[in-house]
Amino acid sequence: MKKDLIRILCGAVLFVPTLFLPSPYGILLAVFTFLLLSYDVLLSAIKNLFGGNVLDENFLMSVAGIGALLIGEYSEAIAVMLFYRIGEAFEHYAVNRSRKSVAALMDIRPDHANVVRDGYTSVVAPFEVAVGETILVKPGERVPLDGTILQGSSSLDVAALTGESLPREVTVGDTVLSGSINQRGLLTLRVDTEFAESTVVKILDMMENASSKKSVPERFITRFAAVYTPIVVGAAVLLGVIPSLLTGEWGVWIERALSFLVVSCPCALVISVPLSFFGGIGAASKAGVLIKGSNTLESLAKLKTVLFDKTGTLTEGAFSVAEICPTEGVAAEEVLRLAAYGESRSTHPIALSICHAYFGETATEVSAEITELAGFGVRAVIENKRVCIGNEKLMQAEQISLPITYAGTTVYVAVDGKYLGAIRLSDREKPSSATALKELRHAGVKKFVMLTGDTREAAVELADRLGISHYEAELLPADKVSITERYLEENRDGTLAFVGDGINDAPVLARADIGIAMGMRGADAAMEAADAVIMDDDLRKVAKAVRIARKTGRIARQ
Repeated sequence: MKKDLIRILCGAVLFVPTLFLPSPYGILLAVFTFLLLSYDVLLSAIKNLFGGNVLDENFLMSVAGIGALLIGEYSEAIAVMLFYRIGEAFEHYAVNRSRKSVAALMDIRPDHANVVRDGYTSVVAPFEVAVGETILVKPGERVPLDGTILQGSSSLDVAALTGESLPREVTVGDTVLSGSINQRGLLTLRVDTEFAESTVVKILDMMENASSKKSVPERFITRFAAVYTPIVVGAAVLLGVIPSLLTGEWGVWIERALSFLVVSCPCALVISVPLSFFGGIGAASKAGVLIKGSNTLESLAKLKTVLFDKTGTLTEGAFSVAEICPTEGVAAEEVLRLAAYGESRSTHPIALSICHAYFGETATEVSAEITELAGFGVRAVIENKRVCIGNEKLMQAEQISLPITYAGTTVYVAVDGKYLGAIRLSDREKPSSATALKELRHAGVKKFVMLTGDTREAAVELADRLGISHYEAELLPADKVSITERYLEENRDGTLAFVGDGINDAPVLARADIGIAMGMRGADAAMEAADAVIMDDDLRKVAKAVRIARKTGRIARQ
């Protein structure tokens, strides 16, 4: 981009003296200036002559420029190419911010593994560990290879893999995926796959390769040139040959044919179409949507299907108490109070949401004996009562019968071996989500699909609330990419967009026709891979961007 701007500036500066310098200096400077501005266009036109793609805009610009030189219209030749370059510069401003930089995504790649060999633990590179060997993962470390837990239990931060803010509780016998972070407890794993086939490497490979599969629509000027150029060139040939055969004045009519080519060069189109798209990009930017190029704007105008990530995109990405379900004769306030007391020293997202619901923003010190049970919940002695707060597995371990079990994220509370009630938690949907879907329907979008790494129960609940008929749950990034490719095959009459925010969404953002990322809470890798970024995370801006894209298209056609 910097190189092109320098060339345009130099061409503009040299253009002025060519208008005043006497021959032959003015002619030599004009030819040099023309070649400075057009050498790559001329080379592309020559290359395309032998590659079968003859009648594109490079050929059109080359014929017009060279024709102007041959009839002595040097200023016209330079002006045509200079205007073309300026239009190209505007079109590529804020365009194609390279997807090569995936630095944020690369943070999920583990750099070492603690492998146990002959009774000793040594630190080696992950690719040096063989399938079947034993590795240790300490608290705070990233899991280097896919494996099965032999000893220990913990909570795993799987946000980089699934995008879900809720840690995954694991224990002996559970499968652990590389790229997740061990939050507490020492884990002993048996390695199930070699490093090259591990989940984290597959995610990185998908990110690097997904954009190469993305189809890029032809630019308007290219499509126009394919029709316009053969008509103009054919007319010029007829103008130069037929009158010459009748009159014998070849020099006169060839000059007139070249003049016709120069006059026919669509300078206004070459400048106005890129400027129209640049104006559309500017209008979208003012509305809070950063669009990275005219191709994206052109694709948005044909949007028919939108795939949404759930957590952080349709929802806030933070848990809150949705419902308290006490047993008969027990106050809901009492269930919440005991749960908040028991969870008061935990940093788990579920614990924090329960404490926030009871204590509010005030930090409260609770007098209680509290024991955290990784993967289960907590056991506490509160006011001389033995209180158990946790999941269904904890209740089974304590031999406490549950009169009812609930779908989704639920915390059960029992006192002195008797069930007291349950607290259901949910990830709040964004206030703008329902309105955004309604506005997108009005904008002509036909299908909505929700893709999430969360449980099927949580997906069903949110899909029902928002009126989304298609959803897929419990997905990894590889699943999201394959599902997106399936919908791309089905959606041949329009374009498909994916809207997401996390590192795990980067591969599918790159693969979709249009990748749209959240700008406030979105991961850097997601914004890098995306074609458009919603700066304030308001989903209603997607429909606004579609309307701007369609208006821009109408102006460009006019």
